[in-house]
Amino acid sequence: MRSDPVPPVREIIATRVGEEMALNNRYLNRQMGRIVRTVGFDRVWTGGEGAHLIDSEGHRYLDLFGGHGVFAIGRNHPDAVAAMEDVLAARTGNLPQLGVTLLTGVLAEQLLARAPGSVDAMVAANSGAEAVEGALKIARAATGRPRILYADNAFHGLTMGALSLNGNPEFREGFGPLLPGCDVVPFGDLDALERELRQGDVAAFVIEPIQGKGVNLPPFGYLEGAQSLCRAAGTLFVCDEVQTGIGRTGRLLALEHWGLEPDMICLSKALSGGFVPIGAVLVSRAAFDRVFDRMKRAIRHSSTFAGNDLAAAAALGTLRALDREDLLAHATRMGELLLELTRPLVDRYEIVRDVRGVGLMWGIELGPPEGNGRWSMWSTIERAQPGVFAQLVTVPLFHDHRIFCQVAGRRMNVIKALPALVIEEREIRRFAAALEEVVAGAEHASRAMVRLGWRTARRVSRERLHA
Repeated sequence: MRSDPVPPVREIIATRVGEEMALNNRYLNRQMGRIVRTVGFDRVWTGGEGAHLIDSEGHRYLDLFGGHGVFAIGRNHPDAVAAMEDVLAARTGNLPQLGVTLLTGVLAEQLLARAPGSVDAMVAANSGAEAVEGALKIARAATGRPRILYADNAFHGLTMGALSLNGNPEFREGFGPLLPGCDVVPFGDLDALERELRQGDVAAFVIEPIQGKGVNLPPFGYLEGAQSLCRAAGTLFVCDEVQTGIGRTGRLLALEHWGLEPDMICLSKALSGGFVPIGAVLVSRAAFDRVFDRMKRAIRHSSTFAGNDLAAAAALGTLRALDREDLLAHATRMGELLLELTRPLVDRYEIVRDVRGVGLMWGIELGPPEGNGRWSMWSTIERAQPGVFAQLVTVPLFHDHRIFCQVAGRRMNVIKALPALVIEEREIRRFAAALEEVVAGAEHASRAMVRLGWRTARRVSRERLHA
């Protein structure tokens, strides 16, 4: 079968704008297309700048979704672009495989200089899930133990090993049996963790400092206690910083808020500025040397494209942007302002149960209001599709205010925001004002709002039936 010659990419971009959904539905994931159309987010995105997405009509949307957090330094940041242009212009001897290269070594040097002293080696990867997979292998090989512990509601990726640590059943369904020896403990429960560790066969406890699904913060003393219990049991303590790392919480790593010194740290998402797939596992020298302990074991864990020059350059450009623009301090200030403006919604509106976050990782949790009429409206919508009430907030924010955010997970009424660290104060204030306007409308639930929620719930249910 023959096809036409592939035209230059610039020609494709110039001539085929508008075909995105048709191409997706024919060749890619048509169910994702259904979801996008169901919530009305089917725009043709033609550009991105800083904290904004730009559609084909030139409208700018404040992007609080951030590609699941990969655009921490903003879209198309000039420092990351310049770093990639530099490496492409240099035409480096990339990926010699049986050899070593400069930029990945410099990236490891930079990351480890900023990390706790408990880690002093790096294993390169291509994604967050791949970083978690690497951590699982290192933990078992370094300790000689079979079991891995993780917390309920955890999200560590969707490859088979990472999925085995996933606390969300909707992701696990249909893929079993998963990796044996992976057991769940309640998030925040040190007694349950200690009972499992007491058995003496746990290689690692893998934990997100702040859980991405729901923006769940750890109880006071939990992370420090978990680290101490792991140390006493000879279990490796692994922090999954795939979403919380690279400045998201106002520190380079969220673990700094608790003074943690883990045996491994998993990184990805924002590390390359959103340009190139990348991942990394920062590892203690003791664990690293137990795994790669002789020449014949030098490549017992690797990945073909891990450590490529383009990804390393983009990551170095990202770290440069964080430094030059003092984005960690800016994220701290903007996060404090966002909480200051939105926490009062808990007292003002019955449907707002909680507002929480650290730095620019923020969430608002909704719940049923009091009063028979409004509670009945809530329950009617929730019966059709649990978690859909949150769309009464996200959909109007998108259509009426051009603010793009989304629920924090399936079947939960938590809305999450992951703004770019470059977001300006005026945009934080704009979001807070728009959020209150929409929440007020959702609470008082005019008939039009009820119809919107019911229609969305019915469409989502119908899509599931025919999927």
